[in-house]
This record gives sequence, C-alpha cells and structure tokens, in this order.
Amino acid sequence: MPPSGERIALTSFVTCAVLAGGNAVCIRFSNRELAPFWGAGLRFSLAAALLIGVMLVLRIEIPRGRALSGSALYGIFNFGGSFGFAYYALVRLQAGFGQTVLALVPLATLLLAVAQRQERMRARAVVGALLALGGVAVMSRAPLDQAVPPASLLALLGGVFCFAEAAVLVRRLPRVHPVAMNAVGMVAGAALLVAISLVVREPIELPDRRATWVAIAYLVVLGSGAVFVLGIVVLRYWEASRFSYLFVVIPPIAVLLSAWLDDEPIGAGLLAGGVLIVAGVYVGALRRAQPQPAKC
Repeated sequence: MPPSGERIALTSFVTCAVLAGGNAVCIRFSNRELAPFWGAGLRFSLAAALLIGVMLVLRIEIPRGRALSGSALYGIFNFGGSFGFAYYALVRLQAGFGQTVLALVPLATLLLAVAQRQERMRARAVVGALLALGGVAVMSRAPLDQAVPPASLLALLGGVFCFAEAAVLVRRLPRVHPVAMNAVGMVAGAALLVAISLVVREPIELPDRRATWVAIAYLVVLGSGAVFVLGIVVLRYWEASRFSYLFVVIPPIAVLLSAWLDDEPIGAGLLAGGVLIVAGVYVGALRRAQPQPAKC
C-alpha cells in the first residue's frame, strides 16, 4: 500500500474510534427516555436522511444493481442486525460485560474472513485480538461471576456476528461511494429496527428532554454519519480483520468520556487494561509484518 493510503486509513481509523467512543454515552442518555429499538430506529432514520441530503448536495449517484442490493444487505447486518441485537442485550446485561463480549468482533471477523476465503489465518492477528480482549476485560471488570440471561448473551453474540460479517461483506461488494453505501444501508437498517419496534409494541414517541435531543443529534451527525463513512474509507485500504480492532479501541475512549460527561468512576483497571488494549491493537492491526528473507 502507498504511504499516503496508509496515512489516510490510520487517520480515518483514529477519528472513527474517538467519535464512536462518544456513542455509548449518548446512547445512555437516549435510552433514559426512548425504548431501545425505537431509539435506534429513529437514530438511523435521521442519519439516513442526513446522508441522503449530502448525496443530493454533492450529486452522488445512487448505487444500482448488485451495488444497491449489497449496500442494503450491508445495512441489514451493520445497522439493523448488530444494533438490534446489541440494544436488546444491553437491556439486561451490564455495559462492561457487553463491551467485553463485543471485543470479540476482531476474532469473529478474522474467522469469518478466513472461512469465506478473503484472508489467511495469521498468528499475530489471533495474539493481538486475545491481548486486546484481555485488556477490555480488565478495564471493564465484567461481572462474569454473576448469572447471565442466556437470551441476552445469545443476542450479544448475534451482534458480534453481524458487526463482523458486515466488515467482511464490504470487502466483497463493488466499489460504492462511502456516503451512498451508508445512506442505503441506514435506510435498510432503520426499516428493520422500526419494524421490530412495532412488532414488540414499543411506545413510538419523540423525546421531550433537551439532553435526549442533544444525544440524538450527536448520534446522527457524528456517531452515525461521520463514523460509518470513515469506517468505509478505512475498509478501502485495510483488511476487514484489521479494521475490526476498532471494537477494542472504543471501550477505553467510551469510559473516559463517560467519566467526564456521566460521572462514571475510573479505576486502576482502566490503566492496566489500556496497556493490554494498545499492545493488542499494535500487534494485531498496526505492526507491519517483517519481510521474508530472499531465498538463494
């Protein structure tokens, strides 16, 4: 890869991680007033409208044929399935435990990419993912000794699968402008989330609190529009398993922002876990492979 492409990918990756780290805090504020499936559906409906507006201003063409169907399928996995599963699971599971399980996304992505013959199994990727997963577990102090509702755990694992498959899927689809792919994807994902909300008979209402509107505004503009467009940019340069390390960089950022905005206490586990996370991301995603010596 040219050095300029690596710089673009790395800058987009870091920016994406920082912005996505604020999502967890904003979702906490949103969930205090809105039902989970409806809140997620409203978020992605507004985000889709925003991206469609950007497409009109920039005169970005709507995908057609296989590109259109692929973008919709990406949205069903990345927005509808993953967030539907995650929102349902986090109704009963604590946030620390949920973040720890979602840190399995890099391993799941690698395994899915290998199974679909998109990548080869690499020892350093497995080692990096395990180091990072251990770091998130230390940082969040997940309550593994407590009873875990089986349905919630299965839902969270379903979210891991959907996030991972979406990243693998993007690498197989025809090239589509990142804004167009996410606009189509969010329309499909939002439709699925709203349909689920109607089926389970959640209250469909707009928020009254100013804090909820501020949280939704962040989730729509930065947490959805900017984050997922940047994610597509990274996936144009990096393999899916490398990009998926985003899921182990987000938790420490989220904890820091939560401590600042939501008075969440920071313990020693954050420091120790942070070291493991940085080490895991470096080994698995950022460290360049050593060139093989030439054979005589």
